[in-house]
Amino acid sequence: MGNPAQIILIMGVAGSGKTTVGRGLADALGWPYFEADDFHSAANKAKMAAGTPLDDDDRAPWLAAIRAEIDACRAAGRSAVFTCSALKEKYRRVLMDGAPEVSLVHLSGDPATIAERVASRPGHYMKAGMVGSQFAALEPPVGALTFDTRALRPPEIIAAIRGQLRL
Repeated sequence: MGNPAQIILIMGVAGSGKTTVGRGLADALGWPYFEADDFHSAANKAKMAAGTPLDDDDRAPWLAAIRAEIDACRAAGRSAVFTCSALKEKYRRVLMDGAPEVSLVHLSGDPATIAERVASRPGHYMKAGMVGSQFAALEPPVGALTFDTRALRPPEIIAAIRGQLRL
């Protein structure tokens, strides 16, 4: 019998490297990758593109859609990598409660570095001016694997995740 399915949830503010690390980890493991941005409604994307941060009402259906996909993977016994900002503890509870297969990875950084990264992404709906609201909303997780993206490059973070989770 094979190993049970595992879900890796990579969280952090916009620009912390979730997509780069998530895609790289999924590729290294041969697992499917799910990008939280793909679960946003057109209305949410338009709101963010206009420079307006989302509120909890905007996020509720988005988080529910991500959780539904996590549950579908769990039900199928399929390991996967997900990314989601998951800035608040209550958001992480939506995504993780009752799902012991989910391991949380937090990519951290400082506001100046993150704002610089976000500003360098042409055409993305998340604007550099919104980084402050991301840090204001961030409730750092307790018990997550946490990596400072200023100290480690994505390949090093991927290797550390694999080592710490024995993947």
